[in-house]
Amino acid sequence: MTTAKDTPLKMRSWLFAPGDSERKMDKATAGPADIVIFDLEDAVAPEEKPTARRIVSTFLARQPEDRSRLWVRVNPLDGPHTLTDLAAIMPGRPGGIMLPKARGRADVERLDHYLSALEVANGMELGATKVIALVTETAEGMFTTGDYASAPRLVAMTWGAEDLADALGASENRNPDGGYAFTYQLARSLCLLGAAAARVAPIETIQGDFRDLETLRKRADQVRRDGYRGMLAIHPAQVEVINAAFSPTAEEIAAAQEIVDLFAANPGVGAIGYKGGMLDRPYLARAQALLALAERS
Repeated sequence: MTTAKDTPLKMRSWLFAPGDSERKMDKATAGPADIVIFDLEDAVAPEEKPTARRIVSTFLARQPEDRSRLWVRVNPLDGPHTLTDLAAIMPGRPGGIMLPKARGRADVERLDHYLSALEVANGMELGATKVIALVTETAEGMFTTGDYASAPRLVAMTWGAEDLADALGASENRNPDGGYAFTYQLARSLCLLGAAAARVAPIETIQGDFRDLETLRKRADQVRRDGYRGMLAIHPAQVEVINAAFSPTAEEIAAAQEIVDLFAANPGVGAIGYKGGMLDRPYLARAQALLALAERS
């Protein structure tokens, strides 16, 4: 059986669009974002959620058959809205679900049960709907970021700083220099480590100031060097910058190919001389990973 993890998916840019605005959803869908996330959670006031569900459901139904890049952020499982969200949108066959405020693997497993039932009810392939989990928005979730290995449907993990600050009762989540305070840097690192342990893609959180594209570029470049594979966006203007940052350059591709070819020409060696230094197997693994990323970009 083909599962959610079997299909390669571009995951550089994840653009949010409020689920109560057909105009903004249409603009986001028409743009170059790898994945568009129709938001039923933070972008929609509680009294507007029924309307947003209808708008998202209708919008999905009007899209082409391949909706793999059209995802929906539902409301968190510890609230009253999740099942109603899913029942409304699954007939539209979204490509995936973003699960906010995930408290651990059990939440992903619970979501999997809901999705399995709704896929069967709507004539969908079982396991077709992928999942990305927001894993650091609660204090409890910070302690479970390493528990997601083999979680059903999970293809990516991301983190959040704003809801975490609310959960902690913090008045601010940044230092005077504008960088994240220690706890939120820790959240970023735990997400990265958890995603690596689960063998899914780590996705960087948003940059709130969508006008500052130079800061966005520098930050995206840095987190890609750290191991992140994509980034959330809140405005269409951010998408091209993110796509470029998470696409390997021609120079990087050429260097990686040279390393792969060098090891291929010397099978069985554990380390090999290269430009006055030595390369061992971890260098080969990183080169192969970069080439695989380039193929998806």
